[in-house]
Amino acid sequence: MIHNCQIRSMTGYGRGECTTEDVRCVAEIRSVNHRFSEVMVRLPSGWMALEEPVKKEVRSVVKRGRADVFVTVEARLSAKEIKVNEQVAEKLVHAAKKLKEVLELEGTLTLAEIMQLPDVLQVKEEGFHPESHEQQVLQAVKSACASLKAMRIREGEALAKDLISRVKTLKGYVEEIGQRAPQVVEDYRKRLHLRLQDFLAEGVLNADRIAAEAAIFAERSDIQEELTRLRSHLDQFLHTLSQPEPVGRRLDFLLQEMNREVNTIGSKANDQVIGSRVVDCKSELEKMREQVQNIE
Repeated sequence: MIHNCQIRSMTGYGRGECTTEDVRCVAEIRSVNHRFSEVMVRLPSGWMALEEPVKKEVRSVVKRGRADVFVTVEARLSAKEIKVNEQVAEKLVHAAKKLKEVLELEGTLTLAEIMQLPDVLQVKEEGFHPESHEQQVLQAVKSACASLKAMRIREGEALAKDLISRVKTLKGYVEEIGQRAPQVVEDYRKRLHLRLQDFLAEGVLNADRIAAEAAIFAERSDIQEELTRLRSHLDQFLHTLSQPEPVGRRLDFLLQEMNREVNTIGSKANDQVIGSRVVDCKSELEKMREQVQNIE
């Protein structure tokens, strides 16, 4: 078991908000798998001047993966100037009275009803510009980044737990293969002995043939180097999980190397028991590869 695992998932969600007397800024970030780092920002119309500062803030957290950032900015009531268009109100009231006479209707307009009529109230936002609210927007983004980071870490811990369990399973398979390997050599030695006996009986045995058979024996039966490298890769994999920097690509590379060694073991051993464990190893490696695709 390793301690202080620091890997992060590339998928996550974070939300942040900054509210002052005159403005309310909300930032939402959704991140998904991606080979590289890509940040897409969606700001209110006219606020694109803040795109680069927002991207810089998000990139401090998202080292790998695609992050979609959504920022909304709303003026609060204290930042709004409300004006009454008296001329429009008078005309609307006059029209209502005239319509009442023509249609011979009863009733009168109340103040609340008049205020709800179109264009009677005009709301104007005062001093509502990107430059004057950059700090509030970035504060909301920072809060969203912190929330996103926490979620990515939680998911990363779950991924690490699963991967560590699978590494333990793989190590068990490797040890079984290692225990079986000497028997494979002995079985092949016996088959070679019988073949040499046949050559002797046929009178075709010579030094070159013996050398050739010995070379084939050595090449086909010895898997110790592959097992040593495979064990080393598994240890490196566990060590990499504890590194603070993004490790997804390195983990993917180690899995490729492990898969190569497992394939070689399967082809060289040519043994049913080892072949069965090779299939089990490849199945675990494929599941690990799928998980690693989510790691930053």
